[in-house]
Amino acid sequence: MLIKTYGGAVQGIEAITITAEVNVSGGNNYSIVGLPDSAVRESYKRIDTALRNKGLHMPRRGILVNLAPADIRKEGSAYDLCIATGILAASGQMKAEEVHKYMIMGELSLDGGLQPVKGLLPIAIQARKEGFKGFILPKQNVREAAIVNGLEIYGAANLVEVFRFFNGEESLEPSGMNTREVFFSGINRYEQDFSDVKGQENVKRSLEIAAAGGHNIILIGPPGAGKTMLAKRLPTILPPLTLNEALETTKIHSVAGKLSASDALLTARPFRSPHHTISDAALVGGGGAPQPGEISLAHNGVLFLDELPEFKRAVLEVLRQPLEERKVTISRSKFSVNYPASFMLVASMNPCPCGYYNHPSKECECPPGSVKKYLNRISGPLLDRIDIHVEVTPVAFSELAGTRTSEKSEQVRERVVTAREVQRARFREREGIYANAQVPSRDVREICRIGSTGQSLLKTAMERLNLSARAYDRILKVSRTIADLAGSPEIHTEHLAEAIHFRSLDREAWK
Repeated sequence: MLIKTYGGAVQGIEAITITAEVNVSGGNNYSIVGLPDSAVRESYKRIDTALRNKGLHMPRRGILVNLAPADIRKEGSAYDLCIATGILAASGQMKAEEVHKYMIMGELSLDGGLQPVKGLLPIAIQARKEGFKGFILPKQNVREAAIVNGLEIYGAANLVEVFRFFNGEESLEPSGMNTREVFFSGINRYEQDFSDVKGQENVKRSLEIAAAGGHNIILIGPPGAGKTMLAKRLPTILPPLTLNEALETTKIHSVAGKLSASDALLTARPFRSPHHTISDAALVGGGGAPQPGEISLAHNGVLFLDELPEFKRAVLEVLRQPLEERKVTISRSKFSVNYPASFMLVASMNPCPCGYYNHPSKECECPPGSVKKYLNRISGPLLDRIDIHVEVTPVAFSELAGTRTSEKSEQVRERVVTAREVQRARFREREGIYANAQVPSRDVREICRIGSTGQSLLKTAMERLNLSARAYDRILKVSRTIADLAGSPEIHTEHLAEAIHFRSLDREAWK
C-alpha cells in the first residue's frame, strides 16, 4: 500500500515541501531514496525501536521510502515522525484518510518521544502557503510555529499521541497565538539603557547619528573608557522592528536553531558579539550543510566586533561584500543559498597594543611604529565602509560620581525614528534603500547637496586634517543624517562641521 505524508526542507531561510512516499509491499528490505544523508538513513533504527517500545510494530515486509523531490538533499533527523506516520498508515495499523492534510515533522527518541528540531518556522509558513490544514510537530517547537496564523499547530509529546490522533482515539489541542499582540507586547524592551552611561556625551551623539542613518561606526579608545558599554546600548535607540522584520529575523534564528522552547517571535533587534577567534565560515555562514553565520543572525540589528584588530585578517575581509550588498551567498558544487545580512557594524579597538596611545594621563609604552602597525591590521577597504570614527576618552571622576541624569534611550529613539521617517519618504521610490548609509555613490551628490560655503569648508578640512579621498562621500552621507536629525531639508555648514569631526580618526590622520 502506498501512502504519502508531507514534511519540509529549508533552503536558506525559505522552505520547500517534501513528500515522503511510503510503499509497503512484498519482500523484507527497508530502503530510503531521494538523496538522504546519514541521519535520514539512520531513521530506520530509531523508528523501529520507537514503534516497538510503544507497542506498535515495524512491518516485516519490503518498505520503500522515497523523499521527493529526489534532486534536493534531505538532511537531519526531522523526517523521523513523517516517515513513521507513513509506515503506520501504509501497513494498515493507522487510518490514512487525514494524513495528507497535515505537515508532519519531528525527531523520534528510542522510547517514542519527540525531540525538537530546528527550522520549523519557515516550514510552517510554507505549509500555510500550500493550504495544509495543520502542522504536527514536537511540543517544544509549538511556540515557534504558532506565530503563523491560519494554520492549526499541534504539539505532540510522543509517537502514540500522533497515532491516536489520526485514528480518532485522542484529540490534540491546537495551539495558536495572536502574532500582533505578542509582537507589540515585546517591542522596545531592553535591559540596558543609555541613561546608564555617565558622561561620554560626544560618543552618545555619534551613536545617535549612526542609528538615525544606519551608519557603521568604530569606537577607538583606551581600556575601560566604556566602548563596549556604549555599543551594547545601541539597539535600544534603533527604530523598533516592524512585524515583517521581526518575522524575517525569527526565521533566520529558527533555521540556525537559536530559538528556545519559550521563544515565539523575536521583538528586539539582535545584538551579536562574536569573539575575535571566530572563523570566517562562522562569521559569514557555511559548512557542509550551510547554516547562517553571525552576520545573518545580526540581520536587522547590530554586529559588534570588539577589539577589531585582534580578528584574523581573512575573517575581516569577508565582511566587505556583505556590508555593500546586505546579503551573503554561500555556494556549493550542487547548490547555493542566500541569507540576508542587513546589519549595522559597530567596532571597537584600542589605539595601540598597550591601549594608552593619546591617553590624557597614562603614557603609551609601545615602541616606535607600533601604532601604525597595529592600525594596519585593519585594511583600507574595510575601513572605507565605516562612516563614523569616534575617539572615546576616559570619563572623569567628577562625571562618574555626579548625580546628573542622562537622556533615556526612549528619548533618543524618538529623534532617531523621526529622522528615519524623513529618509523613508526621501527613498520611497528607490527600491532597497531606506537609510542614508545605503545611498550609492552615484547618487550622493544629488541627495547630499551642499553650497559653495560647505564645499570650501570640506576642502579645507580634507587638506588640514589630511583626510583620504574616500572620506568625502562618508562625510556627505553623515552630514545628511545630521541635517535630518535637526529637521533641516538643507545641509548647512554646522552639519558638515560635525560630520567632519566624526572623521578626525581617519586612517591617514592617525599615520
